[in-house]
Amino acid sequence: RCSRLHNKPAFSPTIMIPHMFQNPVAQLVAQGQSQEQAESTLGPQVIDQAFDDFYLDVFEEVSKYGDVESLVVCHNLGDHLVGNVYVKYGDEEDAARAMTGLFGRFYDGRAMLPEYSPVTDFREARCRQFDETFCKRKGLCNFFHMKRINNDLRHEATRMARRAYDDRRRA
Repeated sequence: RCSRLHNKPAFSPTIMIPHMFQNPVAQLVAQGQSQEQAESTLGPQVIDQAFDDFYLDVFEEVSKYGDVESLVVCHNLGDHLVGNVYVKYGDEEDAARAMTGLFGRFYDGRAMLPEYSPVTDFREARCRQFDETFCKRKGLCNFFHMKRINNDLRHEATRMARRAYDDRRRA
């Protein structure tokens, strides 16, 4: 459990959807495997493909509500961070539309219960050790271990954002 007391703002340009991403590594760890065993069992291609599919699916959906500045998926394994998805919008009104539009909907059989997040600068929430080399706490770190997205995924998300922007303008 996280020992910090997090404030929960009434408004924010960032929303957090708890436990939305079902990390295949986390699923195997929950069944008793170590993180290393789970990663070895699945292999990097399976892990990356599961993430890429999820990322594009979610990016397309959240882009319907406004301009997405950042979409961050936690790869931590700790209970309070596992599978959390953070979406930072260009302004608070877009985030409010997303909160209303997503609340109570289902994704992969689980209800989405978004909440406003105080995190607006992900650089402060990131684990620097994970970004630079290797975090000794692995998935149980209390700072974000953000899955890096490759250039192909970034380009596809950009195309989706443009289509969503055009759709919003037409509406």
